[in-house]
Amino acid sequence: MSSDSNSLKSRLRRGITLPPAGWMLAAILAFYVLAGIFGRDPWKGEDAVHIGTAWHMLTYGDWLSPDLAGRAFHEPPLYYWTGAVTGLLFGWLLPLHEAIRLASAVWAALALISLYYAGREMYGHDSAAASPLLLAGCAGLLLHAHDAQPMLIALAAYGGSLGALATIGRKPRLTGVFYGLAIAGCMLGAGIAPTLPLLAVAPLAWWLSPDRPKALQTLLIGLAIATALILPWPLLLLVLEPSRLHGWLNTELVPLLTPFSFSGTGRFLAMLPWFAFPALPLAAWTLWTRRKALREMPQLLPLGFFLLTLLMLGLAYRPREIPALLLLPPLALLATPGALTLRRGAANAFDWFGMMCFTFFIGFVWLAWSAMALGWPGKLASRVVILRPGFIGQFDLSDLLIGLAATACWIWLIFTAPRSPYRSLTHWTLGFTTLWLLATTLILPWFDYGKSYRPVAEELAKLLPAQSGCVAERGLTDAQRASLAYFVNIEPLSADSNPGKQCNWVIVTGDTTPELASPKGRWTRVWEGNRPGDRKEKFRLFRR
Repeated sequence: MSSDSNSLKSRLRRGITLPPAGWMLAAILAFYVLAGIFGRDPWKGEDAVHIGTAWHMLTYGDWLSPDLAGRAFHEPPLYYWTGAVTGLLFGWLLPLHEAIRLASAVWAALALISLYYAGREMYGHDSAAASPLLLAGCAGLLLHAHDAQPMLIALAAYGGSLGALATIGRKPRLTGVFYGLAIAGCMLGAGIAPTLPLLAVAPLAWWLSPDRPKALQTLLIGLAIATALILPWPLLLLVLEPSRLHGWLNTELVPLLTPFSFSGTGRFLAMLPWFAFPALPLAAWTLWTRRKALREMPQLLPLGFFLLTLLMLGLAYRPREIPALLLLPPLALLATPGALTLRRGAANAFDWFGMMCFTFFIGFVWLAWSAMALGWPGKLASRVVILRPGFIGQFDLSDLLIGLAATACWIWLIFTAPRSPYRSLTHWTLGFTTLWLLATTLILPWFDYGKSYRPVAEELAKLLPAQSGCVAERGLTDAQRASLAYFVNIEPLSADSNPGKQCNWVIVTGDTTPELASPKGRWTRVWEGNRPGDRKEKFRLFRR
């Protein structure tokens, strides 16, 4: 008993083993993937849209093509299949939206795992752990990795394809299989545009291969596997629901037919200093230190893939955070050698910056929790209510215990992590994850209060009689329609459609007087309200 106790104390004093490997690395990545997945409603925006779509697929059993609140949603189906399956498997244990959101945890985990193997193939076993830690540490990924987000499938496919193509000269069979799986997953999960860089990088991988005839065979095998996996879905759509296939193709191809935008590409680049931090400066350091070997596979393959992805984004997307996620896997991979070869002064500065920055913000989260749950300090507590009118904080013992445990682990990590090239990177990624966990535990009710459409949906459901017939809408966003469908099973018709014009109830939303105006004809305004914390966006319910 005494020897076991002494052994445990000795292990705790020694701290974490660096570089993290085996179960320790798996625990770190699992901590990142699962933090913030649970305990919250579908938030406005992408989270509500994709949860609502997967919920509709699971509830109504239409597994062939996605629907959003009863209308065709022209998106590829793989994420919604995954969300419906996780909802089916875990819906008895968790609220259904949390069970559906587990699909994001699955794909985020696959993205991190695939990048680990890509890093191992390119830079060796000792460097492999840095690649997923760099991806997890990117500031732009944190929120989207824990929302319902189909683009996570593309991240997993990008990491998988880079790892597969890195082995094209040594493991041709595995390269063909995993390259084909990556293309198929990306196509069925994220669509045509994100798949283009996977195809465009093939000539570069062929050129870098030491055995080009065999590499060509490998790539053709991969394309054949991808084709065999992709074709059944559009062929079934063509036979059973041709209008859905045409709608999906139109949605996918129209952006690709627009002129290439240099300004859009520049805006994506302008996002990267914060969005891809710390991977971007570390990738630049890699390119500088290895500038004499830029034509070799470990540098040229991720660099070429990054440039091809950037060109695709300038062609197919408006500058937004979600498509910019596609730039992170090649950047994280390219940054791997740089993160582990920083000069001592730079590594120490990065380490201190991460420790001080996250410790400060962790302390601020605790202060905000005290203001919400305990009412101290009073000025901050009043500010909390001003920002979220009507919010009432509550003390939750389980949240407190989780927060204390996470904070204790962070302090233990600071004082015990040994000197290592991995030290600063581990501090950064785990500090980021700890801060996110505390924010989505201690002050989650405050975020949830302002980001969920549940109060609006439930208020509308109370006002609509049980036999109200159809309900129309004007101006509702996809997230609002998805929230109404998920929370209260109301799927309003478009007020401009022929069926919608027959409805005796209309929901209107907007933030200007013309947008909130009564429909033409004899209508009575029954209710007006808004989501807590949003004074501009208003909803009105009219009855004929």
